[in-house]
Amino acid sequence: MIDVALGIDFGTLSARAVFVDAKNGSVLASADSPYAHAVLTKALPDGETLPLEYALQVPADYLKSMTEAVREAKASLEAPVKVIGIGTDFTACTMIPTDESGEPLCARYPKRRHAYAKLWKHHAAQDKADLINKIGGEREESFLARYGGKISSEWALPKVWEILAEDPDLFSEMAHFVEAGDWIVWQLTGNLTKNASAAGYKGFYQDDLGYPSDDFLKALDPGLEGVFSKMGDRVYPQGSLAGHLSSEMAEVLGLEPGIPVAVGNIDAHVAIPAEGIAGAGEMLIIMGTSSCHIVVDPKMYLVPGMAGVVKDGVLPGYYGYESGQVSVGDMFQAFVDNFVPPSYWAEAKERGVSIHQLLREKCEQQKPGQSGILALDWWNGNRSVLVNANLSGVLVGLTLETKPEDVYRALIEATAYGTKVIVDNYEAGGVKISEIVAGGGIAKKNPMMMQIYADVLDRKIRVSGHTQGPAVGSAIFGAVAGGYYADLPEAIRHMGRRDGKVYEPQPEARDRYADLYKDYLWLHDVFGRERPDVSEKYRQLRGD
Repeated sequence: MIDVALGIDFGTLSARAVFVDAKNGSVLASADSPYAHAVLTKALPDGETLPLEYALQVPADYLKSMTEAVREAKASLEAPVKVIGIGTDFTACTMIPTDESGEPLCARYPKRRHAYAKLWKHHAAQDKADLINKIGGEREESFLARYGGKISSEWALPKVWEILAEDPDLFSEMAHFVEAGDWIVWQLTGNLTKNASAAGYKGFYQDDLGYPSDDFLKALDPGLEGVFSKMGDRVYPQGSLAGHLSSEMAEVLGLEPGIPVAVGNIDAHVAIPAEGIAGAGEMLIIMGTSSCHIVVDPKMYLVPGMAGVVKDGVLPGYYGYESGQVSVGDMFQAFVDNFVPPSYWAEAKERGVSIHQLLREKCEQQKPGQSGILALDWWNGNRSVLVNANLSGVLVGLTLETKPEDVYRALIEATAYGTKVIVDNYEAGGVKISEIVAGGGIAKKNPMMMQIYADVLDRKIRVSGHTQGPAVGSAIFGAVAGGYYADLPEAIRHMGRRDGKVYEPQPEARDRYADLYKDYLWLHDVFGRERPDVSEKYRQLRGD
């Protein structure tokens, strides 16, 4: 009988389950199941049209995909196992309005858009975020500095304020506005817990400050007074025990009841232990639909434009720093879906390769900048360091001879430049970064992109050896919550891994990118700092 920990990772489009050997961290079985409704951006399931900037999900999809993934992974195990703990992680900030029992309100009100889960990239509440920044700045609210001095619509407070403003009856009926990561643990155990990572990074909770005051909330809108009580009371440290798997859910998942379940976690943050990162200086970049940049440091630095700093939010004994790029894989997919001609799709089909692989092959021999295109990667706004969801992408250099692969490579280079902005900003703020680890599906599948990142950043980049880093990280937290290891550092020593391909900067490309980066910074500052109103104007024109 093998002792295993079960990790369940809820991404933007699917749930993934892995059974991990608790002694050495090896993955014994895994499975992935997509959400039936994916992301609702255009219409509700009944066909009702959604306004611009919406990104909603159906919570029932989470349960169905989790069940399918766990059962499929379990069925593929080749030896008997004993599950000693379960850990989960979720995209954040993804918020679900529920009744007192935890039932999502969209099950009761399928025609009311604010009753659905608001996905992390739901940007329709940006006007509320702008007011939080304005009023919070005028009042010199201390919590704002912990979030780089400025927040966007991706945080919990703008999203709940949006419900109050647009559907006050639903807001009154809503008993809980809960992080999806906490909701899934609630479904597994019957216990509603608030994990410190989501509470800190997305809910404005700080161990020494608590939540923002009711006085501040009333200054925003009197109806918000006491709203944080809808988001959970006690905050639980990462790796702590949330409860045990209920008999009902054990039957659904095909597991034994009573298995210890860890409190929830954020999908990018939870991957840190899986990569063997146990201390300061190593930045983990999780690259998927978006990119999240995580690093820890023993000291607190108030870095402008970061997404947040939380004590013990990632690893015990450290301040965890988060930043991110809101549009990476999403941007590449939007480009191929909307701008690549049928002839390219036909060629990819004939050759039996993906459209992304075809585009890479067509541009991988280009030198830096040889595409003739300079791009801004803000197709879904900018999380760091400008913190403005209203910004949009820019392409400079288009000609009658520009080909799809030219734009595709320029978009990849733009994400690398955007990452360099984040790294340079951290180091200017005092947070030192000695090594970079890249995880997620894109890092594994796109060697050209990883080499470009190494060249642009002028740093070695180690690509994770995991195919499911967040799910493995969740399993590690599950092993700690289950008492298999005394603490997280011990679990990391046994279950973390530091293998994976290393990309080193190529001197000629590095030097050329160093020059081109100056042009990116100029474009970044013109459209992001001097004239952000241009993006905002044209975003608004879409809805006229």
